[in-house]
Amino acid sequence: MRGWWREISGVVLPSACGGCGTPRTALCAECADALCGGPARRARPDPRLPGLPAVWGAAAYEDAVRAVLLAHKERGALGLAGVLGCALAAAVRAAARRSAGQGALLLVPVPSSRTAVRARGHDAARRIARAASAELRRSGTPARTVSALRQRRAVADQTGLDAPQRLANLSGALEVVPGGVRLLDGGRVVLVDDLVTTGASLVEAARAVRAAAGRELPGLREQVAAVVAAPPISFEINRN
Repeated sequence: MRGWWREISGVVLPSACGGCGTPRTALCAECADALCGGPARRARPDPRLPGLPAVWGAAAYEDAVRAVLLAHKERGALGLAGVLGCALAAAVRAAARRSAGQGALLLVPVPSSRTAVRARGHDAARRIARAASAELRRSGTPARTVSALRQRRAVADQTGLDAPQRLANLSGALEVVPGGVRLLDGGRVVLVDDLVTTGASLVEAARAVRAAAGRELPGLREQVAAVVAAPPISFEINRN
């Protein structure tokens, strides 16, 4: 991974660092280090919602990391997907060490709403998941992205909702696509997203996978999850 920030520096022109705004580079070395310079850690949102899988994150959602994620998701800086994928790959590796089963890593992204995809022009989590899968394969780890989840109903804007309200808003909103369970058979499933805040989206994703797997794939009853970033306090709790 050494020097990868230089490799993507010419992808988006005119370019400025997505983290700090330094001109003539898509991502400077300092902001790259903020994303990928430390080990992935267990993220524990507080309060812990029932059904939340164990989550690992690559970086704290603050400062440059927050800016890079928002630039990719909201401002169309798609050239940053590669670096975000590298960060997510580190979190996936950490999560996979605690996952059950054998076989290739199957990265299952939490889908964005249809409204969000139309407004942004892309599904941020899916794009980052694909970049993470490619990074894992480059390092010798069999992995692929499986878009096994879809929205089955519209949900309200989550802005301003607390954790229980978000959980209620998302309850029953996701389902596994037809044939999706078959795609998840024989691998180690890791639910992935760009960011975890309350964990409500990951709770719903895990529920949808469990409901579809039923008795056919008992190994899918317990999932793990990986994200690019989590609030700093969710990592601070880990040290107590």
